[in-house]
Amino acid sequence: MLVHRRPLEQKVVEFEFVRRLSTLDSVVLGVGHTVGVDVYFLASEVAGNQAGPSIVICFLMAGLTSLLAGLCYAEFSGQVPHSGLAYLYTYVTIGEIWAFITGWNLILSFVTDAFIVVQAWILTFDNLIGNRISENQHESISHVPQVFADNPTYFAVVLLLLLTEIQKLGYHEYYIVFKMFTLVTLLVLGFVIISGFVKEDLHNWKLTEEDYIKARLNDTSSLGPLGSGGFMPFGFQGILHGSATCFYAFIGFSVIVTRVKESHNPMCSIPKAIVVSLLICFLVYFGVSAALTLIVPYYQLRPGSTLPEAFLHIDWVPAYYVVAFAVYCNIFVGIYWGFMFSIRRMIYMMAKDRLLFHFLARTCTGIYALIMSTVFFGIVTAIMVFFFGLTDLLDLRSIGTLISYSLVVLCVLILRYQPERRNRGNKAQVQEENGGNEAQMQEETAPAAEKLSLQGLFFPGSSTPTPLSGQIVCVCSSLLALLLTLLCLVLAHWPGLLSGDPVPITVAVLLLVLITGTTGVIWKQPQSSTPLHFKVPGVPLLPLLSIFVNVCLMMQMQLTPGPHLVSGC
Repeated sequence: MLVHRRPLEQKVVEFEFVRRLSTLDSVVLGVGHTVGVDVYFLASEVAGNQAGPSIVICFLMAGLTSLLAGLCYAEFSGQVPHSGLAYLYTYVTIGEIWAFITGWNLILSFVTDAFIVVQAWILTFDNLIGNRISENQHESISHVPQVFADNPTYFAVVLLLLLTEIQKLGYHEYYIVFKMFTLVTLLVLGFVIISGFVKEDLHNWKLTEEDYIKARLNDTSSLGPLGSGGFMPFGFQGILHGSATCFYAFIGFSVIVTRVKESHNPMCSIPKAIVVSLLICFLVYFGVSAALTLIVPYYQLRPGSTLPEAFLHIDWVPAYYVVAFAVYCNIFVGIYWGFMFSIRRMIYMMAKDRLLFHFLARTCTGIYALIMSTVFFGIVTAIMVFFFGLTDLLDLRSIGTLISYSLVVLCVLILRYQPERRNRGNKAQVQEENGGNEAQMQEETAPAAEKLSLQGLFFPGSSTPTPLSGQIVCVCSSLLALLLTLLCLVLAHWPGLLSGDPVPITVAVLLLVLITGTTGVIWKQPQSSTPLHFKVPGVPLLPLLSIFVNVCLMMQMQLTPGPHLVSGC
């Protein structure tokens, strides 16, 4: 039962909407959910502590990583045209246990999203009014534990419950509001980019230690927290760490796949929308990070600082308030569909599939159930506010997303080499054509007996996928995922690899040989000829590259401290 796969012909539980989304609407949806409040905080954190001006390269690497996963999502949306995200994809491909893990991973991710978005809003509001909230807390509630005095985000719980009332709006009305606030966000960020290039100072991309001395900074060592200056003050390792952190900025595009049933032509519009939205988001993040580091020297970007504060550096106070206003707009872009609706839908689907208690399916029906679920998840968010740091939650969210992306990529790789499943309708049709003779039907449709041989691994006798070739790909894909993980562990945690130590080099070479041989076995297996509007190119190399990059980023997240947004309060 742990590896039981969900039949494709089984009815999928999903929420039906009027089919009203064009390709442009899907692009707006993807951009609105991807360009969130993170752009106002991650750029300062990554540039100040991890990458410096080379943050633009970090966003490029993170964007390419998301694009690799996005291509796999685009193909899967054609093979399984249902709104199920990674949960449904893993269920129909690699089994029940992975679907259970993926579903809980997504639930935890949605709760984390709510906390991150609301706390970021509170941080901006506190900075906007001169940190009066945090200062008043220290003065008026000094008798409570320090964690309450240092963290004004307990107001975020109340704010979260209030903002979820937006769900009373109809879907059509909400989507109009969504597009309006997305447009406002893009216009404000466009203003940031143009302002950055107008007030740019190219010297900020080639700073030296003499600049640190002139700024009266004590630590000028190239090994210190300020870096060594130049475009890459923290070296290539800083770019890797920064890419892992910047990945959080690109995790919203998968919402496009949840709108398969609402698209006019999902087979064409979903792949186009994913690619176009990721391209737009990369250009926005690239431009904002470049403008920020051109305006402000990277060493002046303190942890917890926000993007609007950059305009105080050039004495553009009105611009500071304009950009701060965009942060509040982002709350309305993602707080409803990104949290309460999404988490209730995931619980509903898992409960209907009997992977959770069946009574939990009532969380999506009835006023009483909606109120109770809102209160419950508000309490969970409150616990996360007081007992977990924002840094840990950001890393947890990114790691969870990378795991989901890796599973989807693995599913695409496996499904591409599987024989076409015959659904119940086709079976009934074949039985009718054979005059109801079940024995004759089974004889005609049963595959010939196959035997595994060394020659068959590299020279299969069939030009179409067979059950044996499909099993070979399943085993080899699982083995490759394990080997790639071991290789990333060696590369990330074995410093002797770069110093010429023969032991780690030998281990790495051995793993590469095994990976190459296993990839060759998959390469020689016949692929499915099922016609699709979009297929991932370069299979199996591109999916394996995506898994490798995802695991590498997860390893870097374990090495980097991550954003410390709470300290800004």
